[in-house]
Amino acid sequence: MARTIDYGNLMHRAMRGLIQTVLKDVAENGLPGAHHFFITFDTNAEGVEIADWLRSRYPHEMTVVIQHWFENLVVTDEGFSITLNFGNQPEPLVIPFDALRTFVDPSVEFGLRFETNEAEDEDEEEPDDEPDPPQQDAQIVRLDRFRKT
Repeated sequence: MARTIDYGNLMHRAMRGLIQTVLKDVAENGLPGAHHFFITFDTNAEGVEIADWLRSRYPHEMTVVIQHWFENLVVTDEGFSITLNFGNQPEPLVIPFDALRTFVDPSVEFGLRFETNEAEDEDEEEPDDEPDPPQQDAQIVRLDRFRKT
């Protein structure tokens, strides 16, 4: 069996590492300047811990904002825990990095989106009207073929 480089998995690990580094800095030093985060996560992912009323309100995914009021931000290799305010009710959350769908810091127009295998699986289950084109090997195109002489 030929060995391949799993770029998708490597990129996801790198992006999660970036988020981990950013959140560790915020846990230690607070949010600098106008930075704030919108974090969307899968509420059904393994390891997610949220209150029952939040899970019933957000049965598939939830977006939280880390900005003005947050407490107890603890970052580990697997994810982070934080207490956020929902209508003057503090709620602790545990969010594994593997549950993340998006991470956005609109103050600097930075965002990451995590594609999931589940979305690919759903696409495979639904029949398409058009068949996928057959896979072809990469071709090298020589530009000098298109130059005027």
